[in-house]
Amino acid sequence: MGVVSVSTDTIEELKATIDAKVAKLAEDPLSCAEGMYQFCIDNTFGSGFNEKWGVKHFKVLEDNLMNGEKIHMTYIGMHDYQSTTKHDGYYAYAISNKRIMFGQKTMTGEKFKAVDHEKINDISFEIGMWLGFLTIDTPQEKIKVALDKDSAKSINNHIHQVLDALKSKPTEA
Repeated sequence: MGVVSVSTDTIEELKATIDAKVAKLAEDPLSCAEGMYQFCIDNTFGSGFNEKWGVKHFKVLEDNLMNGEKIHMTYIGMHDYQSTTKHDGYYAYAISNKRIMFGQKTMTGEKFKAVDHEKINDISFEIGMWLGFLTIDTPQEKIKVALDKDSAKSINNHIHQVLDALKSKPTEA
């Protein structure tokens, strides 16, 4: 379902590829990068720099999904935020039934990391004058994510709802 070669693929092959993508989106919208990005837009959970780059960031997550992994929530924020000029840029984040994933597509490659739910010590939240901050505390590191102020509270609330629901139903995928 990746890149198609317009010069070598037939019209039938292109139609089949498109139909497969549409079917996958219809079956589980959060299983595709486009659906993950649309979830962010629909819920005002961040949009990143623009739609093109937002979808590229979520494609990194889509490509790293494990068998049986189901996404419950996505959002976009500035990763490892220290100041307005010192951060790692926009990343896509997803909470699945197994882990929290984050990834970024860059001009030269991509970055991906995941943290199992059991390894999360705490998720804290603070709001500043212009931005909201979500800090994911793990035994190895603290990841500070800057979010736009308007969506920061709803992202924080939704994250805790999703994680609580997953903890209360550990067998649910």
